[in-house]
Amino acid sequence: MDNIKVSIIVPVYNSAEYIGSTLDSILNQDFNSFEVIVVDDGSTDNSLEIIEKKLSKSTISYKVIHQENSGVSNARNRGIEESQGEYLVFVDSDDYITGNHLSELYNGETDFSLIQFVKKEGEHLSTPNFISKRLISCNDFIKMELNMENPFNFWQLMYRARIINDNNIRFNPDYIYGEDIEFALKALSFGKEVAISNEVTYYYIQHEESAIKTSEYRRFEVVEIFENLAGFYEKQGKGDLADLIITSRIPKAIFGNMNYFFYNDYDFEEVISKMKELDLFTKLSKYEGDSKFKFKIKSFLLNPKIYYKTWKKFKNSID
Repeated sequence: MDNIKVSIIVPVYNSAEYIGSTLDSILNQDFNSFEVIVVDDGSTDNSLEIIEKKLSKSTISYKVIHQENSGVSNARNRGIEESQGEYLVFVDSDDYITGNHLSELYNGETDFSLIQFVKKEGEHLSTPNFISKRLISCNDFIKMELNMENPFNFWQLMYRARIINDNNIRFNPDYIYGEDIEFALKALSFGKEVAISNEVTYYYIQHEESAIKTSEYRRFEVVEIFENLAGFYEKQGKGDLADLIITSRIPKAIFGNMNYFFYNDYDFEEVISKMKELDLFTKLSKYEGDSKFKFKIKSFLLNPKIYYKTWKKFKNSID
């Protein structure tokens, strides 16, 4: 197919239970001129068989790439390299999209566009984060994320492929937390505007097993990712964005992940020990912003144990 408008990249690893439904949702688009690139990252189940069967019956242009297991970032990067579309879209192998996903995203004019999503956990659906504006400069959009006024997931965006390829933007395979938001925030820094749709077209499926403690304290590695991103912005001459990372985004990431560990009953002393090892107390103290959140941070830094006991008591009272 010539002049492909959109490439949908789907990394797959042992997703036999879900990949059929995911592909059905992709193939059922009310949009023409797109390709599907599935990168099987060394699956050991019958994912590849399901993929080939589904796609071989479709009239949509597609590629199925099989590689030895090397992680989701390498799989997405391979998909980027194989893509031919004017724009790129990412869909995870256990999620699904509505039939108007691409038509809501594609306008052929802006460098980026964004739709809304909901998290589906059993029968429960989360509340979408609607945005009042219909067009936002990329710089303002980045600032909103760094202030966590508009947190988003990287697969909510459609990316102009030229920006990704001309600037050699890729997912970092050295990390398992935060590599996707780093990809998006780097890409956005080279663009002009983001078109916003409040249509919910992406369903992120939260499986029971995905809530299990799996990677221990690697969640804190997002701090290093944001520090690297601050350096990246500094080199671009965007010191205001670099400052926002240090004084807002990093402290909020530390505090949010710390509370995640507490909520999931990680040992208090282990959490504190890991935070000291990574010098996260110093990085927390650099927060500048909302006075209510600043008070929480100060309370914790003053006496972590008392903060933890108070937090635990409050948590238990609403469980």
